[in-house]
Amino acid sequence: MKDITSASLRALYLEFFKQKGHAVIPSASVIPENDPTVLFTTAGMHPLVPYLLGNPHPAGTRLTDVQKCVRTSDIDDVGDFSHLTFFEMMGNWSLGDYFKKEAIEWSWEFLTSPEWLGLDPERLAFSVFAGDENAPRDEVSADLWHSVGVPRERIFYLPKENNWWGPNGQTGPCGPDSEMFMITDTPACGSDCSPACSCGHYLEIWNDVFMQYNKIADGTFVPLPKPNVDTGMGLERTLCVLTGKKSVYETDLFAEIIAKIEELTGEKYGESTEITRAIRIVSDHMRTSVFMIGDEKGITPGKVDQGYVLRRIIRRAVRHGKKLGAPNGFTAQVAQVIIDKYKDVYPELERNASFIKEQLVLEEEQFERTLHNGSREFEKAAARAKDGVLDGLTAFHLYDTYGFPIEITRELAAEHGLTVDEAAYAEHFEAHQALSRAGAEQRFKGGLADHSDDTAKLHTATHLLNAALRKVLSPDVNQKGSNITAERLRFDFNFARKMTKEELVEVERLVNEAIAADAVIDCREMTVEEAREEGAVGVFEGRYGERVKVYAMGGFSKEICGGPHASRTGELGHFKIQKEESSSAGVRRIKAVLE
Repeated sequence: MKDITSASLRALYLEFFKQKGHAVIPSASVIPENDPTVLFTTAGMHPLVPYLLGNPHPAGTRLTDVQKCVRTSDIDDVGDFSHLTFFEMMGNWSLGDYFKKEAIEWSWEFLTSPEWLGLDPERLAFSVFAGDENAPRDEVSADLWHSVGVPRERIFYLPKENNWWGPNGQTGPCGPDSEMFMITDTPACGSDCSPACSCGHYLEIWNDVFMQYNKIADGTFVPLPKPNVDTGMGLERTLCVLTGKKSVYETDLFAEIIAKIEELTGEKYGESTEITRAIRIVSDHMRTSVFMIGDEKGITPGKVDQGYVLRRIIRRAVRHGKKLGAPNGFTAQVAQVIIDKYKDVYPELERNASFIKEQLVLEEEQFERTLHNGSREFEKAAARAKDGVLDGLTAFHLYDTYGFPIEITRELAAEHGLTVDEAAYAEHFEAHQALSRAGAEQRFKGGLADHSDDTAKLHTATHLLNAALRKVLSPDVNQKGSNITAERLRFDFNFARKMTKEELVEVERLVNEAIAADAVIDCREMTVEEAREEGAVGVFEGRYGERVKVYAMGGFSKEICGGPHASRTGELGHFKIQKEESSSAGVRRIKAVLE
């Protein structure tokens, strides 16, 4: 299918599952709302966790979508033929409806039928879960693949590390999966070659996840009341396979982006390994940055969490862009190409185009100053270097304080006739990473920590807080993020200045007045248009499906939401604001408790 495009592949996938009775739902934000385990939406399942755990979805029990995703764990590998930090994941969902039989038969049909992808069945291989002490060997899936025509020798039993999905954090829905692979022209690495190999003979294109369990905090796997199906087919990788390209960067998704970088730098993709790698890094990182900043939750560069990841990605793009010879302000020019490429699929990018380009240029300029200051620090360190070696602690300090990747320090050292103690640098870097990982495991990053009664009460309080802020500050105030545990809430909202003491007192008073009214918390399902007409608060453009849940709390608050809530406002207790502070540019943060 060499003539297929990214647009036609998206449309084909959604149409196939629409014909199988699935409701087409829009992509959720790249910032997870109800998943405490990750900074970003890294898979299609994250926005649907409450529904995978049993809550009814307004659109029904069969869903399909194309979800925006961000993964940065392999950021250092970006630049090769396949790694990306932003990607689109096509998926279909069964929420307690169909299970393995339908999922596998439909996967086979979509892959091999001439009406759909029309892949050669002889070039496909499959893997299933081999079983362990927590779950049995998945003979059901193996038998189903065999029943549609797959020979036994192309069905592989692989362990949990290969054929088990979730949870990314400590808890959550999970289960065995069955993966689908293209058999490439790369020779097998040996007689025992399997999809578990990294030799390139097998290339994964799709994954059917059979969510049968919920892993709870003590490590126990508890069967879900109703098993679910979650599938994921990466748009970029599948398009690469279908069009016969050697790299995801050679598909239409990147053609205009790479052409713009070539125009700005005078360098040509494919001219050398170094130039090709740099252009790929700029292309990928710019695309990711545009989607992060252009998201409805509007991430901006910062010092922690999502903002820090965004800053790192932008600066890496700028560094490689400058190495290619890109002019000042090039990030905004590349961003416009990306916006134009995706605006019909993700209209929020065009709506936020000015903000996206403004943030990119500001960060580009700030990084230029940082590089200048860091270079001066390097000069001082170079003068102190002993025996022609820059010590590892200094190299790490340049990274940690000034954002100098080790490559820059190495290049500067060589210009001064020095080498870098990279072994010592690696030790400091690993220690830093270990501390960061430990902190991440202990610190909740976004959304709801759990669905306990206390967390539900604080989640309910955020509705009242949002309504109070809109009354006291401006009707234009909207939620930009939240972080809710059983002990406290953290609520981010757009506002340009620090709140006054009087404003905070009034917000607190209004929330407690709404609590004292002991209003029934009413939940109704309705269409998006009905919710809009009723004055419900929500980011309507592109975030929700056709039907939504609207929670009304007396006459005080009416908001679209999918999380857990209290039954009455009187259950909440006394609302107390502990702190109001800056979160990022144009975004304020309130921390509060229920006493």
